[in-house]
Amino acid sequence: MAELVYRPVIGAARTLFKALDLKIDTQGSEYIPRTGGAVLVSNHISYLDFIFAGLSALPQKRLVRFMAKESVFRHKVSGPLMRGMKHIPVDREQGELAYAQALESLRSGEIIGLFPEATISPSFTLKSFKSGAARMAQEAGVPLVPMALWGTQRVWTKGRPRNFKRSHIPVTLRVGEPLEAPADQYAGAITRRLRDRVQELLEAAQRAYPVRPRDADDTWWVPAHLGGTAPTPAEVRAAEIG
Repeated sequence: MAELVYRPVIGAARTLFKALDLKIDTQGSEYIPRTGGAVLVSNHISYLDFIFAGLSALPQKRLVRFMAKESVFRHKVSGPLMRGMKHIPVDREQGELAYAQALESLRSGEIIGLFPEATISPSFTLKSFKSGAARMAQEAGVPLVPMALWGTQRVWTKGRPRNFKRSHIPVTLRVGEPLEAPADQYAGAITRRLRDRVQELLEAAQRAYPVRPRDADDTWWVPAHLGGTAPTPAEVRAAEIG
């Protein structure tokens, strides 16, 4: 079926990123299969992560169908675009419908993208992973492709104003080797291996990131364990409970 919406949206996003002079550094795109189904799994630190993660598949001439919360599809601007790009809405009350749709897409040879942390991580560290990605890959008989993003939180993230100025922000993307998901293995064990892979890629992306905070007021995007002032995971949990 012709991609009447997805490709123009990609073109618009690339134009915007060029206007913002974002410095996008991608490594590992060759690990994304050129054909057949796969589950692309990434950390989640920005509202724009699905766009950047999708860009990592373009060198392999693949388009990624992302699973996203249903409210995004109800928005008057994003809704028609998300539906036109054939992304998959996830209703938390009826998650089995989205799961079934994703399985069908995987079995038909599509790449499904998802963020197993489910929500943006305010600490910019990895939260626990839900097992849906592993179970989906097992049932469809496709590999899991881990990846990590870094720098996207500086463009637009939870609790911060979006930065659509020409700020020359670097964005680092790292894709790793596919991880098999055998049907006879426990999904929890596969999920732990998957999270470890994403953690390794995240640390590699952070090491490769070419800039550091300008001053004390610019440390908000750096995790506390790396010397920044982002909230710690414990502080995030306490705030959520409170």
